Amino acid sequence: MSNIITDLSQRFRNGSISLQLIYINIGIYLLQTLVAIFLLLFNVQGGLPVHWFEMPADIMKLVVQPWSVVTYMFFHAGLLHLLFNMLWLYWFGQLFLYSFSAKHLRGLYLLGGIAGALLYLLAYNLFPYFHPLVNESMLIGASASVLAIVVASAVSMPDFRLNLLLFGQVRLKYVALIVVLTDLLFITSGNAGGHIAHLGGALAGWWFARGIRDGKYDATAWINKVLDAVQGLFTRSPRKQKPRMKVHVGGKHGKDYDYNAQKKAREDEIDRILDKVRQSGYEGLSAEEKRKLFDASQR
Repeated sequence: MSNIITDLSQRFRNGSISLQLIYINIGIYLLQTLVAIFLLLFNVQGGLPVHWFEMPADIMKLVVQPWSVVTYMFFHAGLLHLLFNMLWLYWFGQLFLYSFSAKHLRGLYLLGGIAGALLYLLAYNLFPYFHPLVNESMLIGASASVLAIVVASAVSMPDFRLNLLLFGQVRLKYVALIVVLTDLLFITSGNAGGHIAHLGGALAGWWFARGIRDGKYDATAWINKVLDAVQGLFTRSPRKQKPRMKVHVGGKHGKDYDYNAQKKAREDEIDRILDKVRQSGYEGLSAEEKRKLFDASQR
């Protein structure tokens, strides 16, 4: 058992940011399900009080549980809900990393979820159609976050071709457009809150990608600063030691210099490829450039 836990821990640390987000979502769902099963054995219904982590449409309830603006995007209503969102996160997370960094994906996941929550809250309290539903409506799931990643990828690589079953090759921009139009058509359906949140996530993805593409702003910068600060609280800084006089024999300094020079050259090459993607799209890359970009996204 300890070996399994160690292996999973290593896979989490070494995995891409999209895989780490998937592990977090799956882990929360498993915990939620296992607690419910355990309590049911004692005839206790309900399991974890998930409603404390769902995003309420009622503003007064939100005041009591403000953390739900973030926590709702890590909980799911069922196995199929989780499976669908995680598959999309895996597929489009890989595409996203062709054009953007892992920190961008981390930040956009949260930004898309927050934007979806705010649009959901605004719509339910602004439009009379939703007023009878405000008191009981709750938002849950990672869909808004995932759609932000989908739309950002489509803005960055609009002509990237996806091989879809029954449809063949379809350009990424059309996939994103169809998803957004579908959400627009169903904003008065039984899952109105979910579709409205999707649109909020889509807007966040478009806003982020346009800012990066035009070189004007990074919409995820403030989120990543907060996350880095929080992470720093739990990271033990190495103890400073007085430098000791060393006698170097051989070419260690030469090896260090060569390593740093090679690392700098790789980074410059990736920057050049990313600039090319922004200017002419992913399809404008050569096979070698695509391979380099993919290898860099896995580091």
